[in-house]
Amino acid sequence: MTHHDAVVVGAGPAGSTTAIRLARGGARVLLVDKARFPRDKPCGGGLTMRAVRELPVSPEPVVEQRVDRVGLRLRYGRRFERRGRAPLILMTQRLRLDHYLVEQAAAAGAEVRQGARVSEIAAAPDGVSLHVDGEPVSAEALVGADGVNGTVRRALDLGGDHVLAVALEGNVPYGVVSRDQYDGLAEVELAIVPGGYGWIFPKGDHVNVGVGGWESYGPELRSLLAELCARHGIPAQSVESIRGHRLPLRRAGSVASRGRALLVGDAAGLVDPLTGDGMYEAFVSGRLAASAVLDLLAGTTESLDGYTTELAEALGPITSASWGAKIALDKYPRTTFVLGRTHLAWGAMERLLSGEIAAPREARGLTRVPLKAIAALARRAGDPGRAYRAEAYA
Repeated sequence: MTHHDAVVVGAGPAGSTTAIRLARGGARVLLVDKARFPRDKPCGGGLTMRAVRELPVSPEPVVEQRVDRVGLRLRYGRRFERRGRAPLILMTQRLRLDHYLVEQAAAAGAEVRQGARVSEIAAAPDGVSLHVDGEPVSAEALVGADGVNGTVRRALDLGGDHVLAVALEGNVPYGVVSRDQYDGLAEVELAIVPGGYGWIFPKGDHVNVGVGGWESYGPELRSLLAELCARHGIPAQSVESIRGHRLPLRRAGSVASRGRALLVGDAAGLVDPLTGDGMYEAFVSGRLAASAVLDLLAGTTESLDGYTTELAEALGPITSASWGAKIALDKYPRTTFVLGRTHLAWGAMERLLSGEIAAPREARGLTRVPLKAIAALARRAGDPGRAYRAEAYA
């Protein structure tokens, strides 16, 4: 039986960055994925600057666009645009980003097994065991980074039931749309689908177009995507590589770690409820997971149980605020939009995207005025973020 300090199952952004940090910390790491890289994944492919701050490596080799402008409309109505003082989002593609991060994990010293299937996962008080392509493997700790339908989550009954959203996206090559029109610009169409929005994001040789919302609206996404394209003068037949995916949103109180195992990224349901972005959450969870595992290996702790609390404390404030803004936009779209388009609100949003503040509650001065008004609308609509605040500040 092969023994490792830690096994990371899933080599997406959360898994690979966890493996990088563990290997740099001196751990013997096995990183396993059923796919062979490069492989593509449905994703808008945007790295906010707050996410970039959490990366253990520079993303520069795979950056295709730098976005410093955001265009916003409510239900295809009047449009407004805001510009950042510096780039807010770095655009890439999962095909390139994931492959790059796997290579960086290997360069850091992790053993990488691609095209390998994991089975027979079992946890004990003193370690974990599993089979990788039928070969027995043991480890001191196990990291589940294998997504919303992950094997680790199911096998060890971690993470609980997620709230699910869905998205449908595709690519439109330049030539069909103007490169100059979308250069440095992210277009966002609010409230065109309950619980979500539509988007057009620029990449190196195409734009990514998509719509997403509550899971129950999945059957309507194809027609909603066609309408988004029509509103922007994009022929529906020009959209290539159309694919759908589910977005897992963790419930407050869910358990992301137990004994010698924990979950990161989508496996733990760490997708932002408002934006549908999971990159920042993936990298934060990877950092916290690696720290927890290294503490375990050093004998500082006896289990990974404390990771669940640390995760809630780190992500609870922004998750709470995102749930609030999401429900406010759903229930009171026009009022929320009017508040959100103010320059005061944009100032807070820019600082959030850049990573200068971790949650809206850290905003100061007059920028708090529209944020407090949106929070009041959220409370009136049921305040779904309350439980996440309670977790964060327990």
